[in-house]
Amino acid sequence: MGLGFVPLGLAFGALVTQAGLEWWWAGLSAALIYRGSFEFLLNGMVTAAAPLAAIAGTAFMVNVRHVFYALSFPLHRVTGRLGKAYGTFALSDEAYTLTAGNEARTWSSRRILWLQLFMHVYWAGSATAGALLGSLVPGGVTGLDFALTALFTVLALDALNVLRGDLPTPVLALLSAVAVRLLFPDQMLLAAFALFTAGLLARHFTTGRWPGRA
Repeated sequence: MGLGFVPLGLAFGALVTQAGLEWWWAGLSAALIYRGSFEFLLNGMVTAAAPLAAIAGTAFMVNVRHVFYALSFPLHRVTGRLGKAYGTFALSDEAYTLTAGNEARTWSSRRILWLQLFMHVYWAGSATAGALLGSLVPGGVTGLDFALTALFTVLALDALNVLRGDLPTPVLALLSAVAVRLLFPDQMLLAAFALFTAGLLARHFTTGRWPGRA
């Protein structure tokens, strides 16, 4: 997973310099914000001089999914106030994917935190390298901004492989996305998560069954 951060971070760093920002902006935002999808959006909003209110609203809408991640992230197994604080800050999509599954139920606090720290370093380091090497990337190269979408596609395919014996869960996720796309296209992320969560809760209360890894 960490190695998967490298091309993504390089792409982000290159986009930062191509947008006319200083190279250090990539490393600083990667280390302090550490929200890959929002950082890609923030790059364009900063260069367009977007209002702070618009940036704050976008940050909330993009990152509100972490509220749902917190429901099953094993923070209770992370020891110490500092450890819990960092574990909460470094809760990325990839960290959640690795730590919320059944195979991670025996992982120690040390293993969870080291996993998150290494992914954080991979992201910040590769973003900085991408910014420093961004001048070497020809201006006509396209598709760098698709790196994030490609990573989420791989994670989704991996989740489908794990849920192969639980067909209703991916079907419910797909139906939630389609319904929200038709009804609330401007708030698709938050509304889709809410509808999917409501569907999982309804299924649990009617059948008494949770998905293995939703």
